[in-house]
Amino acid sequence: MFQKDAIVRLLRDNDPTTVALVKEQLIESGCDGVAALRDLLSLDDEAVTAHVREVLEKIGSDQAQDEMLLCAHLFPEHGDIEAAWWLLTLCFEPDAPVAKLRRKLDAWGRRLRMLVAKAGSVRERLQALTTFMAEDLGLRGNAEEYYDPQNSLLSEVIEKRLGIPISLAMLYVIVGRRANMLIDGINLPGHFIARYERILFDPFTRDESSRGPTARRSLARQRLKTQSSYFAPASPRLVLLRMLANLLFILSVQAKGRSMLLS
Repeated sequence: MFQKDAIVRLLRDNDPTTVALVKEQLIESGCDGVAALRDLLSLDDEAVTAHVREVLEKIGSDQAQDEMLLCAHLFPEHGDIEAAWWLLTLCFEPDAPVAKLRRKLDAWGRRLRMLVAKAGSVRERLQALTTFMAEDLGLRGNAEEYYDPQNSLLSEVIEKRLGIPISLAMLYVIVGRRANMLIDGINLPGHFIARYERILFDPFTRDESSRGPTARRSLARQRLKTQSSYFAPASPRLVLLRMLANLLFILSVQAKGRSMLLS
């Protein structure tokens, strides 16, 4: 299967059916041939390297999806949400530069730690966090393309500095953790916010208070009365389930829209 010269000849074949069959067989071989296939990316042949890149992306995506399925079933209540979020991201972007982006998160954490060290109170530390994340880094809510699946992928949120309430709040959580700040995600009905110490804040709208106008409005729209349980810290498992539910909803809406266009 991994005679490189033979693979290259077949991928150069003028018959699209032959090329498609070879790519299908390479994908079915899975991870066993990944190293050999990566060697082919150095070839000075755009057509071949494009085919190989598609095969590698499909193998990576299939592997990530298998691992994500297992993770969704077995993820513990207080598991590593960052690791699960990277895995979810790789299901959609198997070539995401995870190691590079993790180093960027580490660098953000180091910068935030220095800023927080100068703060004298809880509110000052929170101000340092929100100023750094929203102003220095430029993270903001993507209200214009709210239902873009990329808003839920960690790689895209880091690179584009855009997200939805849950992805922004959890980015604050994982960067804050690197600066020794314990930030909780708060799983309000219909909206996701965050809390540092006793102060609620909303990375999407940048609203901040003890109970938060955003929180009150969100509950009022749903005709829900304020309950203390709504403001309990969201466990990592609950966060993961909400992320998956968001993506399922977004992708189902997109699929329905495409089917309507074709009908």
